[in-house]
Amino acid sequence: MDQNANEQTRLLTQTDPRRSYTTSGPPTPRGGRGTLSRAHSMGGGSVKLLSRNHSRANSWGHKIASMAGLDTLRNQNGPLSSKTIRSMFLDERVWYDQFTSTDWVHDSIADGHRVRQLRQRKDFKGRVIAWFDGAQGWILVAIIGVLTAFVAYFVDVTESSLYDYKEGYCESRWHASRRACCAGREECESWRTWGEIIRASGVDNTWIDYAFFTLSCMVLAIASCFLTLFSKTVVPSNVSLSTLDENLGADRGAQLADEDPKIPTSPLEELEDPPNMVYYSAAGSGVAEVRVILSGFVLHGYLGLKTLIIKTLAMVLSVASGMSLGKEGPYVHIATCIGNICCRLFSKYSHNDGKRREVLSASAASGVGVAFGAPIGGVLFSLEEVSYYFPPKTLFRTLFCCIAAALSLKFLNPYGTGKIVIFEVRYVTDWEVFEIILFILVGALGGAAGALFIKASHLWAKTFRRIPMIKKWPMLEVGLVALITGLVCYWNRYAKLAVTELLFELASPCDPNAISTTGLCPKESDIPGVIRYLLAAFVIKAFLTIITFGIKVPAGIYVPSMVVGGLMGRIVGHAMQYMTLRYPDFFLFASCPTEGGIERCVTPGVYALVAAGATMCGVTRLSVTLAVILFELTGSLDHVLPFSLGILVAKWTADALEPLSIYDLLTDMNSYPFLDNKMHPVFDTDLGDIVPLIRSKRIIDISGSPLVRAADLREKLEYLQSLGELDGGLPILRSGVLVGLIPAPDLEFALDRLEDEESTLCLMAADPLWHGYDDEDSDAEDPTDFTAYVDQAPVALDIHSPMDLVYQCFVKLGLRYMCVLRDGTFAGMVHKKTFVKYIKDLERKERGH
Repeated sequence: MDQNANEQTRLLTQTDPRRSYTTSGPPTPRGGRGTLSRAHSMGGGSVKLLSRNHSRANSWGHKIASMAGLDTLRNQNGPLSSKTIRSMFLDERVWYDQFTSTDWVHDSIADGHRVRQLRQRKDFKGRVIAWFDGAQGWILVAIIGVLTAFVAYFVDVTESSLYDYKEGYCESRWHASRRACCAGREECESWRTWGEIIRASGVDNTWIDYAFFTLSCMVLAIASCFLTLFSKTVVPSNVSLSTLDENLGADRGAQLADEDPKIPTSPLEELEDPPNMVYYSAAGSGVAEVRVILSGFVLHGYLGLKTLIIKTLAMVLSVASGMSLGKEGPYVHIATCIGNICCRLFSKYSHNDGKRREVLSASAASGVGVAFGAPIGGVLFSLEEVSYYFPPKTLFRTLFCCIAAALSLKFLNPYGTGKIVIFEVRYVTDWEVFEIILFILVGALGGAAGALFIKASHLWAKTFRRIPMIKKWPMLEVGLVALITGLVCYWNRYAKLAVTELLFELASPCDPNAISTTGLCPKESDIPGVIRYLLAAFVIKAFLTIITFGIKVPAGIYVPSMVVGGLMGRIVGHAMQYMTLRYPDFFLFASCPTEGGIERCVTPGVYALVAAGATMCGVTRLSVTLAVILFELTGSLDHVLPFSLGILVAKWTADALEPLSIYDLLTDMNSYPFLDNKMHPVFDTDLGDIVPLIRSKRIIDISGSPLVRAADLREKLEYLQSLGELDGGLPILRSGVLVGLIPAPDLEFALDRLEDEESTLCLMAADPLWHGYDDEDSDAEDPTDFTAYVDQAPVALDIHSPMDLVYQCFVKLGLRYMCVLRDGTFAGMVHKKTFVKYIKDLERKERGH
């Protein structure tokens, strides 16, 4: 690992430094401070004085100081008052560039000023405005919850009908699913299979049904992929990562192998363009990207209306195809898209990226709320998995959003059963003491299965998905996976079922007073045959889940992983059930009741649900969230302990076998600049080990004059962009002392508004008189004021600061960059992406990669 990182260390792939990332929106005076607006320019991009006065009081520099109010502030509060330092945050230009990080400090201070201005109004109208401002958050999350429920209702109703079309259709109601057509029964006269309809001579109806099932699976999957490909986004190569969807085969080596790329001697020097990055925002579950977005990483369009529509429609088709994928993960992405779109209703959320992320946290939680019918589990999911910043008020609003979503979906009643999700179950019997050992065993097996799934998916992606033809034609892979799914699943009843229905059957207890049609309530003599049949379904589902994860369709991993675990748990449960029935006098089984049917002692459905939660924990590393979700699915306080115990053991086992969850691995393979705020790395270095050398192209020196040519600023800016630091900044130095910093996006915005960069001078100091500058005898044109864009109080640490302090500053403050001082003088600047790269290299070194 190279700890002497400098600006030549490639963080993002380079490209043509002339690439423009122009933002829009007018600049806003900050704190009421006067600036020399470009609207008052008289040519050449500067402000000319019509007459010259040899009085110092009328000099241009003195006018600037007076307009900024610095004379008064200097007399009252010293050289730099807190008002002056904070004034830079009073702008409204909040549109961040693609692949940059949010300035959390800027947004927090800007919102603080907005709230203070509201509270200054003491009249009735002002109080009403302040009250409505406080109510906007509650109104917004309620709207998001209701809209999320409506989208979930549309998906649930549509995909269940399309899913059954693979086998036949309802004559009485063509749009109804088999369950709705037959009123919950397996077969009825109204439901007709394709073999019965076609009646080909000489061909058994079974083979006709088999052909239609396989063909329908392929058609629906390819149609879903076709829609997903419309969400294609091409990212310029100078901000290219390795990929931006659930592709565990991402070629990270291209970024790690070349640690000393060619840096142009001039920012205008042409570079050889690496290939542009292509990603599909509607593919996969989107949970990993939502987590990265909530941490402050900006992905324009990923939460837009186009992505929402495409992902919703494509998800209906992908789930209906019968492939081993779920809709629960994509619900998180869809709900977050709804939250992002609804934020446009209120300016305080649409104009403040930090505030918007509070709403997005609640939106993501509502997605889990409607996916599992678990509003409390949704809140915990947002807190445990996706949210980076979760203040107490956000916690309460998130719960409100989840309740609104769950209640709305319950009123809509998508399945006609009064249930929010199809796999809600109720257990009426308690568990026995000896089963604790089995719950621990099932938890360990589930955790191991989850960890092995991550390794197997990664291996499959690095081998099969790197075949040039598969990499070039993602629809080909989808078609092949759908073909295999159709060919294999048709002959096994459990593999053929939709994942939600299968999970429901696996977790359901047997009713001794009813005849079971699932085959999971056998007699004692039939249990070995059921175990063999479940074992075949387990192998099929495990294999299909591995090859399906990461294909270019909307696909979740939550319920498929739970189904694989449920099959495994059901096998263990039936094996133990067989033991209790075969050897009822064994001392461990002495406490079992003698009456009550086949499940009088052991309920295999409990084992299935414990193993389902354990396997999902092994894949995602969710812990408390899963225990609460399982409790909300069953409503059984008696089984909270088995659920919690199984998940606890699963997490320990999975962490021992594979330290990264599936989403951690995706984040790592995609090289997102994501700092995990739940991680506690151990450092043996200090800040000086990662500080790059000071380069003249990366600083603005005003020791001689506070005026800098705009052309020189453009050259420095393009140099930063050529290194991929679109959200970096240029420190402003006077005699080696840090006096300010201008962010690269702000500098680009200011330069783009100039009419003539070649002849324009830019003022970079708040008070030119402080720097010994006086234009009294100068004949040059008066420059354009850039001080409104300068951060006069950038965050800075000493070069000997421990790395733990640096980590806490980046994580807790959400900094984009950090200035470094040595004995009070400027020593360099560390960008967030540099620090993330250092952390990632440190982790890989610890893992021995």
